[in-house]
Amino acid sequence: MAVIRCRATAAPLNSAYTAEEFEFYLSDSESKLLLIPAEGIKPAEAAASKLNIPLVSAALQDENSKITLSSNPESNIDSVNQLVNDPADVSLFLHTSGTTSRPKGVPLTQLNLGTSVLNIKSVYELTESDSTVIVLPLFHVHGLLAGLLSSLVSGAAVTLPAAGRFSASTFWTDMIKYNATWYTAVPTIHQIILDRHESKPEPEYPELRFIRSCSASLAPSILERLEAAFGAPVLEAYAMTEASHLMASNPLPNNGRHKAGSVGKPVGQEMAILNEQGEIQLPNANGEVCIRGLNVTKGYKNNPEANKSAFQFGWFHTGDVGFFDSDGYLHLVGRIKELINRGGEKISPIEVDAVLLAHPDVAQAVAFGVPDEKYGEEINCAVIPREGVSLDEAEITKYCKRNLASFKVPKKVFITDSVPKTATGKIQRRIVAEHFLAQMSAAKVPKFGA
Repeated sequence: MAVIRCRATAAPLNSAYTAEEFEFYLSDSESKLLLIPAEGIKPAEAAASKLNIPLVSAALQDENSKITLSSNPESNIDSVNQLVNDPADVSLFLHTSGTTSRPKGVPLTQLNLGTSVLNIKSVYELTESDSTVIVLPLFHVHGLLAGLLSSLVSGAAVTLPAAGRFSASTFWTDMIKYNATWYTAVPTIHQIILDRHESKPEPEYPELRFIRSCSASLAPSILERLEAAFGAPVLEAYAMTEASHLMASNPLPNNGRHKAGSVGKPVGQEMAILNEQGEIQLPNANGEVCIRGLNVTKGYKNNPEANKSAFQFGWFHTGDVGFFDSDGYLHLVGRIKELINRGGEKISPIEVDAVLLAHPDVAQAVAFGVPDEKYGEEINCAVIPREGVSLDEAEITKYCKRNLASFKVPKKVFITDSVPKTATGKIQRRIVAEHFLAQMSAAKVPKFGA
């Protein structure tokens, strides 16, 4: 907040990056200064030193003291007070999570952020009587805008988890202690909270106005279980970095129904489903989800090629395939680049995920495409069984055959205890596919050179 107030640009980073990753992000953002906690972050310091970027460490002794900086250059508070922020100032610089390529730099202005937080405040009717515990990192838009900034602009309370990060064992203790009225999370975290509830229920749960889910598709079966467990409406939303987070959301119950399997209606911006010629599609017809509004970035940094394909026909193209139903609710089919093309049949991995997650013994599941000589691409999936349950490939295949058209049934099922995830708990199908394909090829290599 202080950096933005000085008309400078804040570029928050994940402290778990490697030195090489820090080097990429620091140079790509053209950072002039690196702020780190007092205890230091060795890989970040190494990257900064290599790039000749000055370092300043910040410390907060306790809640009543001021932040102290390790180097206090001649700073004049009066000169900062005289600065007037401009809506066009680039205030936040983040990177997309890069589902198919190298992460792209996204500059977001004061106007982008201001528009987005007011959209979030409005759709969820946030007020000063609200309170939330943030379970998501603050180096991505979900936690930063939906959790933190929208609460601050509403005069609501925000608590950071006692454990320092999300922990299922202390989550409800924090929620009760700080009178939380709502929380927002990714489906992975919702599933962990549910599993914990089913194995070790809390003696009591707070009365929540709503639970929000975003950043990845929430299977209808998980939504129903969450509502049954915690007695609050679960509102699925749709967002991306380039839109300063929120694009669409299911409404609160007093403003309309919320639909499982849909990400709701556009919030504070125009949205259309376009075909490849840029023509707007009728309800129930698939096309690319496109948006325009004051929350949308003006373009990727130093990436004319990405800008050319993202900004066409006067719209920003999200790279997602979806359709509006006859009530105007958006349904996502999948990322254009993640749809599985099996011999000309396009398969939505989201649809297959939803079927797998409806199996009573499945805790987590992800479907993904793999190269195939005969069909070009074939569908595989990874499944994590619920605790204390043993599942085999044959059982999952049998279940899929009962609930999916034959061409959508995964050819191979990997039963596993974990799948690779990004820092925000997102599952990227490309990375999951690479992970399990590497396991298969390793298994095929004969041991001892025999």
